[in-house]
Amino acid sequence: MTFSSNEIETLLLEYLEGPKKLEESLLGMSKEDMLKRPIEGKWSTLEVICHISDIEIVYADRIKRILAEERPTLFSANPELFAKFLYYHDREPTEELHLIYSIRNQIAKILKQLEEHHWHRIGVHSKLGEITLFQVIKTITSHIPHHVKFILEKKEKLGL
Repeated sequence: MTFSSNEIETLLLEYLEGPKKLEESLLGMSKEDMLKRPIEGKWSTLEVICHISDIEIVYADRIKRILAEERPTLFSANPELFAKFLYYHDREPTEELHLIYSIRNQIAKILKQLEEHHWHRIGVHSKLGEITLFQVIKTITSHIPHHVKFILEKKEKLGL
């Protein structure tokens, strides 16, 4: 599979726009609002934010290891265990958002330097098998928009 420079450029723009979309979805919410669970059985908004920041760390590691190592093993991350053990409700939404921006900015600087053949580099996911750098970037790029929908749904239920 080949990638056009336009396709990669568009993907990188979408990747960099993710944190802003997340930040915009949080407008009008206090930390108290973010702690509420307006939809039974679903995470609070703060839990969603913390999940996103934790997964950004996981994906940054995957991206760097795919680039630096030959066919590295990429371990699965269990979001439920992260939420259970990583004190999501004690974390600060602004710190989490800053972390997401920082990670994406750093990774984008690396990705902008790559030649086309780098996008074909492979990591071996512990559950999914072989995955290319391009596939990893596409997956993490879609992660924030996926969760923004749920944040907006929570805001609506809270009347915000």
